[in-house]
Amino acid sequence: MAIEAHFEHTIRSEIAFEGIGLHSGAPVSMKLIPAPAGSGIVFRRTDLDNFEIPATGRNVAKVSYATSLMRQSVLISTTEHLLSALIGYGVDNVIVQIDNLEVPILDGSALPYVQAFKTVGLKQQRRKREYIRILKDVEVEDGSKFIGVYPGSGYSIEYRIDFPDPIGFGTFSGDLEGGVYADLIAPARTFGWKEDEPMLRNMGLIRGASEACAIILTRKGIENGPLRFVDEFVRHKVLDLIGDLALAGKRIQGRVVAERAGHAMHTALVKKLMADRSAWELAYGYVEPAPEKSHAQASLVSAIA
Repeated sequence: MAIEAHFEHTIRSEIAFEGIGLHSGAPVSMKLIPAPAGSGIVFRRTDLDNFEIPATGRNVAKVSYATSLMRQSVLISTTEHLLSALIGYGVDNVIVQIDNLEVPILDGSALPYVQAFKTVGLKQQRRKREYIRILKDVEVEDGSKFIGVYPGSGYSIEYRIDFPDPIGFGTFSGDLEGGVYADLIAPARTFGWKEDEPMLRNMGLIRGASEACAIILTRKGIENGPLRFVDEFVRHKVLDLIGDLALAGKRIQGRVVAERAGHAMHTALVKKLMADRSAWELAYGYVEPAPEKSHAQASLVSAIA
């Protein structure tokens, strides 16, 4: 059966992952299970009597160094890479069975998920896919940081970063409806500065961090290169953004612009958008992107200082 983008999809068969949590350092087993149409993305803590936490904005908890969900004091931490892969690759419905509080970091990107989806394939379901169609501008500002969502066709993203050396300035522009996710976004890994490690560990964070799951930066440069892309840093911020905006519950149809944003601002935009019912509508299908937004002409600009 041909895959039709306007219908919901789930995975064809179960997928298992083993790893450790980036922040907890705890071993974790996770299994993705096909789910019925209309059920969305639901986390299930198998170590806590199969307690379920839907991946929606109303369940957002901590968002400082990772995006976490909480319902009735039950936590699921560091969800952004998995949610990004699901939304980016077009998986609408899945149950995420997990036996600990944190999603495994794997290689620090969404690539292992995308590779697994390609292996098992997707199953088209009979329900038409609903989109959150943006009707008016919604913006969040915090000093020099900014994020906004605007009416538009497809799901276009413009992201600008400005970090200390060796990262510098970077810009990404592309449209998910053009099919750029698997090749241009999913492989981009998370990153951090080695000099921040003692402070973060004292805060109980990054206990599972290693060169195998993150780009390690020093003032002299990149400790564990080479990079997968010359602009891998901004691409990873886009990856995080897609995962955080997945908490709106459905794929967005519109244009997102972010500058020096992060998890807290991403999720603040979700909450502000969901609170303003006049800013969006649920719609089946999407307006075809203009030619310049297609995969073949997706704009990708970067300048690394």
